[in-house]
Amino acid sequence: MSNLNIENRMQKFYSSQSNMVPLHAAYGHFATSHSHINYYIDLTSLKTRISEARECAKLIEQNYRGKAMYVDTIVCMDGTETVGTYLAQEFEDHGYLTTNKHESIYVVTPEYNRNNQLMFRDNIATTIKGKNVILLMATTTTGRTITRSMECISYYGGTVVGVDSLFSTIKEVNGTPVNCIFTKDDLPGYEAYEPQDCPFCARKMQIEALVNGFGYSQYMAF
Repeated sequence: MSNLNIENRMQKFYSSQSNMVPLHAAYGHFATSHSHINYYIDLTSLKTRISEARECAKLIEQNYRGKAMYVDTIVCMDGTETVGTYLAQEFEDHGYLTTNKHESIYVVTPEYNRNNQLMFRDNIATTIKGKNVILLMATTTTGRTITRSMECISYYGGTVVGVDSLFSTIKEVNGTPVNCIFTKDDLPGYEAYEPQDCPFCARKMQIEALVNGFGYSQYMAF
């Protein structure tokens, strides 16, 4: 398989929850920071198209409908800020409680420092400390990034009250449910492997691309 034809191999899959949110994916041999997977999942349109981002937000909000909960801040990972902004609007439109004096929800994104650690600068940290936080992810395969993000939010004094991912292969992380729009059941034959157990590697098949919630970059073997 060639890196050059990943886009040409893209197929469209729809969520069982809505036919307005298509997921694009290409079959092949790909690597994340924690695992090897047999589909590259492209969430670009869900994260950048207004109509699709708004529909994603509506679906996510429904997971919390009827729950007496406070939402003060939405922490957006992997470029999910557009979805996060619409989600904040959905929470406000449906009367969710907030401890914020201005009665409006913050939408923020952490940074990575030079040691590749998540951090919030002082001016943003005030939106985390003492706040009820929703963590919004693009993709979740092993749950390690969620764990890392939750630890960061806790370090800055926030309390995670919900975790959501546009696509997830897992249902919970450390006892916290992971709500999602797409599961691996929406992708026929989707599999994730520990690198040492990858059948593609066992057959000496080169990794096509390194992938994360932002997209992919072609893999160059040396």
